[in-house]
Amino acid sequence: MTLHFGILCFPAVQQLDLTGPYEVFASASDARVHLVWKNLEPVRASTGLWLQPDMRFADAPDFDVLCVPGGAGVNALLSDDETLTFIREKAAKARYVTSVCTGSLVLGRAGLLEGRRATTHWNAHDFLESFGAVPVKERVVRDGSLITAGGVTSGIDFGLAVIAELMGREEAETIQLSLEYAPEPPFGSGLPETASSSVLAAAKARMAGSRRERETLLSLATAQA
Repeated sequence: MTLHFGILCFPAVQQLDLTGPYEVFASASDARVHLVWKNLEPVRASTGLWLQPDMRFADAPDFDVLCVPGGAGVNALLSDDETLTFIREKAAKARYVTSVCTGSLVLGRAGLLEGRRATTHWNAHDFLESFGAVPVKERVVRDGSLITAGGVTSGIDFGLAVIAELMGREEAETIQLSLEYAPEPPFGSGLPETASSSVLAAAKARMAGSRRERETLLSLATAQA
Protein backbone atom coordinates (compact mmCIF):
# COMPACT_ATOMS: atom_id res chain seq x y z
CA MET A 1 0.00 0.00 0.00
CA THR A 2 1.35 3.39 -0.99
CA LEU A 3 2.26 5.65 1.93
CA HIS A 4 1.47 9.34 1.56
CA PHE A 5 3.66 11.99 3.16
CA GLY A 6 2.65 15.64 3.29
CA ILE A 7 5.34 18.21 4.06
CA LEU A 8 4.39 21.84 4.59
CA CYS A 9 6.30 24.04 2.11
CA PHE A 10 6.05 27.71 3.07
CA PRO A 11 7.97 30.96 2.45
CA ALA A 12 11.23 31.20 4.43
CA VAL A 13 11.20 27.52 5.40
CA GLN A 14 14.61 26.19 6.46
CA GLN A 15 15.31 24.15 3.36
CA LEU A 16 17.26 21.34 5.06
CA ASP A 17 14.40 20.89 7.56
CA LEU A 18 12.33 20.02 4.49
CA THR A 19 14.78 18.43 2.06
CA GLY A 20 16.42 16.15 4.65
CA PRO A 21 13.30 14.17 5.51
CA TYR A 22 12.01 14.57 1.94
CA GLU A 23 15.04 12.68 0.61
CA VAL A 24 14.52 9.90 3.15
CA PHE A 25 10.77 9.62 2.61
CA ALA A 26 11.06 9.76 -1.19
CA SER A 27 13.68 6.98 -1.09
CA ALA A 28 11.27 4.57 0.59
CA SER A 29 9.54 1.82 -1.36
CA ASP A 30 6.04 2.69 -2.57
CA ALA A 31 5.94 6.18 -1.06
CA ARG A 32 4.57 9.46 -2.39
CA VAL A 33 5.78 12.73 -0.92
CA HIS A 34 3.93 16.01 -1.45
CA LEU A 35 5.04 19.57 -0.76
CA VAL A 36 1.88 21.27 0.40
CA TRP A 37 1.02 24.96 0.53
CA LYS A 38 -1.88 27.35 -0.04
CA ASN A 39 -1.05 27.64 -3.74
CA LEU A 40 1.42 26.27 -6.27
CA GLU A 41 3.59 29.37 -6.58
CA PRO A 42 7.32 28.77 -5.90
CA VAL A 43 8.44 29.73 -2.40
CA ARG A 44 11.90 30.88 -1.39
CA ALA A 45 13.59 29.14 1.53
CA SER A 46 15.25 31.12 4.31
CA THR A 47 18.68 30.75 2.69
CA GLY A 48 17.49 31.59 -0.81
CA LEU A 49 16.75 28.23 -2.45
CA TRP A 50 13.53 28.17 -4.45
CA LEU A 51 11.11 25.31 -3.75
CA GLN A 52 8.03 24.27 -5.69
CA PRO A 53 4.87 23.18 -3.83
CA ASP A 54 3.04 20.49 -5.76
CA MET A 55 -0.23 20.35 -3.85
CA ARG A 56 -2.62 23.00 -2.55
CA PHE A 57 -4.31 22.84 0.83
CA ALA A 58 -7.65 22.57 -0.94
CA ASP A 59 -6.56 19.46 -2.87
CA ALA A 60 -4.65 17.66 -0.12
CA PRO A 61 -5.75 14.14 0.81
CA ASP A 62 -5.37 12.65 4.27
CA PHE A 63 -1.73 11.78 4.87
CA ASP A 64 -0.10 8.88 6.62
CA VAL A 65 2.53 11.37 7.82
CA LEU A 66 2.04 15.10 8.17
CA CYS A 67 5.35 16.96 8.61
CA VAL A 68 5.91 20.62 9.52
CA PRO A 69 9.50 21.83 9.01
CA GLY A 70 10.87 24.95 10.68
CA GLY A 71 12.76 28.09 9.75
CA ALA A 72 12.28 31.84 9.96
CA GLY A 73 8.97 31.49 8.09
CA VAL A 74 7.48 29.72 11.10
CA ASN A 75 6.93 33.10 12.73
CA ALA A 76 4.32 34.09 10.15
CA LEU A 77 2.57 30.73 10.55
CA LEU A 78 2.05 31.27 14.28
CA SER A 79 -0.74 33.73 13.46
CA ASP A 80 -1.85 32.22 10.13
CA ASP A 81 -5.35 30.87 10.78
CA GLU A 82 -5.65 29.20 7.38
CA THR A 83 -2.48 27.19 7.89
CA LEU A 84 -3.24 26.34 11.51
CA THR A 85 -6.72 25.13 10.56
CA PHE A 86 -5.27 22.97 7.78
CA ILE A 87 -2.78 21.41 10.18
CA ARG A 88 -5.46 20.65 12.78
CA GLU A 89 -7.73 19.04 10.19
CA LYS A 90 -5.01 16.90 8.62
CA ALA A 91 -3.44 15.99 11.96
CA ALA A 92 -6.76 14.55 13.12
CA LYS A 93 -6.60 11.92 10.36
CA ALA A 94 -2.85 11.32 10.00
CA ARG A 95 -1.15 8.21 11.36
CA TYR A 96 1.76 10.36 12.52
CA VAL A 97 1.95 14.10 13.13
CA THR A 98 5.53 15.27 12.94
CA SER A 99 7.85 18.26 12.87
CA VAL A 100 11.47 19.19 12.34
CA CYS A 101 13.21 22.02 14.18
CA THR A 102 10.89 24.97 14.99
CA GLY A 103 8.06 23.34 13.07
CA SER A 104 7.04 21.98 16.47
CA LEU A 105 6.07 25.52 17.50
CA VAL A 106 3.49 25.53 14.74
CA LEU A 107 2.12 22.23 16.02
CA GLY A 108 2.02 23.81 19.47
CA ARG A 109 0.17 26.87 18.18
CA ALA A 110 -2.32 24.51 16.54
CA GLY A 111 -2.96 22.96 19.97
CA LEU A 112 -1.30 19.62 19.22
CA LEU A 113 1.43 19.55 21.88
CA GLU A 114 -0.61 19.84 25.07
CA GLY A 115 0.72 17.29 27.57
CA ARG A 116 2.96 15.70 24.93
CA ARG A 117 6.72 15.11 24.99
CA ALA A 118 8.38 17.14 22.25
CA THR A 119 11.61 18.74 21.10
CA THR A 120 12.76 21.50 18.76
CA HIS A 121 15.86 23.56 17.88
CA TRP A 122 17.97 24.39 20.95
CA ASN A 123 17.37 28.12 20.47
CA ALA A 124 13.61 27.66 20.67
CA HIS A 125 13.41 24.87 23.25
CA ASP A 126 12.19 27.19 25.99
CA PHE A 127 9.08 28.06 23.94
CA LEU A 128 7.69 24.52 24.16
CA GLU A 129 6.32 24.91 27.69
CA SER A 130 4.14 27.82 26.58
CA PHE A 131 2.19 25.32 24.44
CA GLY A 132 1.74 22.87 27.31
CA ALA A 133 4.37 20.50 25.93
CA VAL A 134 6.83 18.49 27.99
CA PRO A 135 10.22 19.62 26.59
CA VAL A 136 12.75 16.84 25.93
CA LYS A 137 16.31 17.48 24.85
CA GLU A 138 16.76 14.61 22.43
CA ARG A 139 17.39 14.51 18.70
CA VAL A 140 14.16 12.66 17.90
CA VAL A 141 11.27 12.39 20.38
CA ARG A 142 8.24 10.15 19.98
CA ASP A 143 5.07 10.46 22.04
CA GLY A 144 2.50 8.10 20.58
CA SER A 145 1.59 9.35 17.11
CA LEU A 146 3.57 12.56 17.62
CA ILE A 147 7.21 12.57 16.45
CA THR A 148 9.29 15.73 16.74
CA ALA A 149 12.91 16.34 15.78
CA GLY A 150 15.50 18.82 17.01
CA GLY A 151 17.28 21.38 14.86
CA VAL A 152 17.77 21.23 11.09
CA THR A 153 20.14 18.27 10.49
CA SER A 154 18.15 16.05 12.84
CA GLY A 155 15.58 15.84 10.04
CA ILE A 156 17.56 13.02 8.45
CA ASP A 157 17.65 10.99 11.69
CA PHE A 158 13.97 11.79 12.11
CA GLY A 159 13.13 10.65 8.58
CA LEU A 160 14.85 7.32 9.14
CA ALA A 161 13.05 6.88 12.49
CA VAL A 162 9.69 7.52 10.82
CA ILE A 163 10.42 5.02 8.04
CA ALA A 164 11.43 2.42 10.64
CA GLU A 165 8.09 2.94 12.41
CA LEU A 166 6.09 2.62 9.22
CA MET A 167 8.07 0.10 7.18
CA GLY A 168 10.51 -1.59 9.51
CA ARG A 169 14.16 -1.22 10.43
CA GLU A 170 15.52 -2.98 7.36
CA GLU A 171 13.87 -0.50 5.01
CA ALA A 172 15.20 2.40 7.09
CA GLU A 173 18.71 0.93 7.14
CA THR A 174 18.59 0.29 3.40
CA ILE A 175 17.76 3.95 2.82
CA GLN A 176 20.50 5.02 5.23
CA LEU A 177 23.07 2.96 3.33
CA SER A 178 21.80 4.18 -0.05
CA LEU A 179 22.27 7.76 1.13
CA GLU A 180 25.63 6.89 2.74
CA TYR A 181 24.43 8.59 5.89
CA ALA A 182 27.36 8.08 8.26
CA PRO A 183 28.02 11.55 9.68
CA GLU A 184 31.44 12.49 10.97
CA PRO A 185 31.27 16.26 11.55
CA PRO A 186 34.61 18.06 11.30
CA PHE A 187 33.93 20.06 14.45
CA GLY A 188 32.32 19.36 17.81
CA SER A 189 30.20 22.50 17.88
CA GLY A 190 26.85 20.97 16.98
CA LEU A 191 25.24 21.63 20.37
CA PRO A 192 25.37 24.54 22.84
CA GLU A 193 26.91 22.18 25.38
CA THR A 194 29.85 21.36 23.11
CA ALA A 195 30.39 24.70 21.36
CA SER A 196 32.83 27.31 22.62
CA SER A 197 31.40 30.37 24.34
CA SER A 198 32.35 32.60 21.39
CA VAL A 199 30.71 30.30 18.85
CA LEU A 200 27.56 30.03 20.99
CA ALA A 201 27.37 33.82 21.31
CA ALA A 202 27.81 34.26 17.56
CA ALA A 203 25.09 31.72 16.77
CA LYS A 204 22.66 33.35 19.21
CA ALA A 205 23.37 36.78 17.73
CA ARG A 206 22.71 35.46 14.23
CA MET A 207 19.29 34.13 15.27
CA ALA A 208 18.35 36.97 17.63
CA GLY A 209 16.07 38.87 15.25
CA SER A 210 13.88 35.87 14.46
CA ARG A 211 13.75 34.91 18.12
CA ARG A 212 12.62 38.39 19.22
CA GLU A 213 9.89 38.38 16.58
CA ARG A 214 8.77 34.94 17.75
CA GLU A 215 8.65 36.08 21.38
CA THR A 216 6.48 39.06 20.42
CA LEU A 217 4.10 36.96 18.34
CA LEU A 218 3.66 34.36 21.06
CA SER A 219 3.12 37.04 23.71
CA LEU A 220 0.39 38.62 21.59
CA ALA A 221 -1.23 35.24 20.95
CA THR A 222 -1.23 34.45 24.67
CA ALA A 223 -2.75 37.83 25.50
CA GLN A 224 -5.53 37.31 22.92
CA ALA A 225 -6.34 33.76 24.09
